[in-house]
Amino acid sequence: MFQKKKFFGLIFAVSAIGLAIVQYQYLKIGLGLAQSQFSKKIVDTRNGIAKELSARNSLTYTLGKMITQDGSNLKISVDSLESASRFYLKDYIAYQLAQSGIDAQFSYRLYSRTLNREYLSSDSLDWQSRDIRKFPIVMEGYLAELLDDDLVLELGFEDINRYFLKQLNGLTIPSFVFLIAIIATVLWVLHSFYGQTRLITTTNEFINNLTHELKTPVFSIGLATKILEGEVAKERQPVVNMIRQETDRLKNHIEKVLELASLESGKNIMVFEEMDFRPHLERICHEFKILGEYGEVDFSFQMQKGPYHIKADIFHLKNAIGNLLENAVKYSERPMVELRAETYKDLLHISISDNGQGIAKRDRKRIFRKYQRGSQGGLHRIKGYGLGLPYVKKIVRLHRGRITLSSEPGKGSVFTIILPMLKK
Repeated sequence: MFQKKKFFGLIFAVSAIGLAIVQYQYLKIGLGLAQSQFSKKIVDTRNGIAKELSARNSLTYTLGKMITQDGSNLKISVDSLESASRFYLKDYIAYQLAQSGIDAQFSYRLYSRTLNREYLSSDSLDWQSRDIRKFPIVMEGYLAELLDDDLVLELGFEDINRYFLKQLNGLTIPSFVFLIAIIATVLWVLHSFYGQTRLITTTNEFINNLTHELKTPVFSIGLATKILEGEVAKERQPVVNMIRQETDRLKNHIEKVLELASLESGKNIMVFEEMDFRPHLERICHEFKILGEYGEVDFSFQMQKGPYHIKADIFHLKNAIGNLLENAVKYSERPMVELRAETYKDLLHISISDNGQGIAKRDRKRIFRKYQRGSQGGLHRIKGYGLGLPYVKKIVRLHRGRITLSSEPGKGSVFTIILPMLKK
């Protein structure tokens, strides 16, 4: 159990890390696409700005007056002219960026590359920092000719990756939400699964311990019954026989519970041997036919000729077949039971059919689970604990076989055990 828990925990951890890595790779791809689109948009913006600032217009005229410190023909001071130029240029650049679909925060500066002198800037920014993406625009036309200088308008974007991530919020946020939801769901499922497993283990241990405790009184009752058989009066003999029969029945139920618990716990109680199963199956049929004659059971069997070479635990396999035969008798008022054995494509088919009450479709899978039984109108007319068929299914699976059920209410049932045969 501990090893399985570690194994599933490891698979979950690897899966979660793998999923996170995949999401990270998708995020990198998204960032790359966003950068590519941004670069294309910024090129269009630079071309537009360079074209408009090459001509004489109100903006370039104002910038020219501000750079030359010429306040003539204007009704404002030189200082006011600089402030107006700063905000005027910033609004213009923001408009051009918005036209290209860029709404990122930006800075700018207008400087002379020849004189290495800054004329105008939007704010104090460390333009030498590596965290700033810079896009220079060489000024041509009116301003360059007016000043006879090599002017450059440079745009700067700080924390541009944050802007890209903001653009990808529609992809990244749902991805992280879904990733967290998947991890939380898997953790909840694992917690519930192991909680249920612990509960089932505790319940099984309690049932097994209780069953072991019942063996002692059952043995004592059986011993007392044997003593009474030779001493009790003849008219009381039926009562003693009934006590013995019920004690034997209870003993069989206890053994079934313990055997099923041992199989489910993973203990290696099976002893497999290579054998010809045909003589064993014939013996089972002959013994059951003799018993059936006392119980007014119409039992017949047909077996295909040839050896049935299989690898089996003879004790448990005989018990499984005997269990199916007993069930076929239990659920029939006038039992007519038939066992057929045949080989087909290296498989041994052992079918047991009856004329009983049949099994409803909704019960056909359920009856193979522990403590589950088929019912008629919500009532269990035949006594039992729902342990026989789960035991049969477990034994057949340990023999690398399978069991099938074909049934129709009111027309009986056919249980078929299919086992792999050895190639001789």
